[in-house]
Amino acid sequence: MSLFWRVFLLNAAVFTAAVILLLLSPATVSTPVLPAEALILAAGLAAMLVANALLLRIGFAPLRRLTGAMTTIDLLRPGSRATVTGHGGIAELIRAFNAMLDRLEIERATSNARALSAQEAERRRIAQELHDEVGQSLTAVLLELKRVADQAPESVAAALHNVQETTRDSLDEIRRIARRLRPGVLEELGLASALKSLASEIPGHSGLSVRCRLDSDLPELGDAAELVVYRVAQESITNTVRHADAGHLELSLQRRKRSSNWSPRGTRPRRSPTCWSSASRPSSATGPT
Repeated sequence: MSLFWRVFLLNAAVFTAAVILLLLSPATVSTPVLPAEALILAAGLAAMLVANALLLRIGFAPLRRLTGAMTTIDLLRPGSRATVTGHGGIAELIRAFNAMLDRLEIERATSNARALSAQEAERRRIAQELHDEVGQSLTAVLLELKRVADQAPESVAAALHNVQETTRDSLDEIRRIARRLRPGVLEELGLASALKSLASEIPGHSGLSVRCRLDSDLPELGDAAELVVYRVAQESITNTVRHADAGHLELSLQRRKRSSNWSPRGTRPRRSPTCWSSASRPSSATGPT
């Protein structure tokens, strides 16, 4: 039954009951209307309106629940759906709303996957150019500096050796950036080894002591999911190093019944640097659960 007919029948039931009560009651209406008769008519009208309001409230209760679900559902946390209640048009409306949420979540996931693919393609291109163009150019500069330093006077050779070291450090930094842009270890050795390698690349001057806790029975997540976990870990570690002012960094990847749980956690320095306390203040970098 459509919503229109439900409302119509509810109102018709109220008016029919009012007419039947009027016919069966001994009440009469004079001309002109007496005060006592006007009070009786007003009381009957009030009772009819109250009954109509109660029936409509019961009939529209599923719509109120749907409105509440609309205000609380978050597309960033997929899976929440409005409970299908009511009959006819109301139930169809709730089903249509749930179907719309399904489409939105599918479209959002597809859009995110496309954006990630485009981003990774751009990362690979930049990493390749850094390796092939900038890396090769700096290597040529190093060789030329070595040749010039071997032929230069001793006083100039010392300065040229310093320039060589600076250039070599720059070349190492470019190679490190290229590796971060294109994680070859993820493709070759898997997610666990890639996360350990990522943790080992934390600069020593950051003062962080790193601890990795990776389950040995992690499920096969697929290339796309592993790449997402790796990128989240990479961003979390970078934020911890730069902004958290933490003394300890713990990387945890655990298997749950239906999902994997990635949890980077940084803690500020405490009295005992070897103490791992869950009560310590966490850093601002957290990953998805």
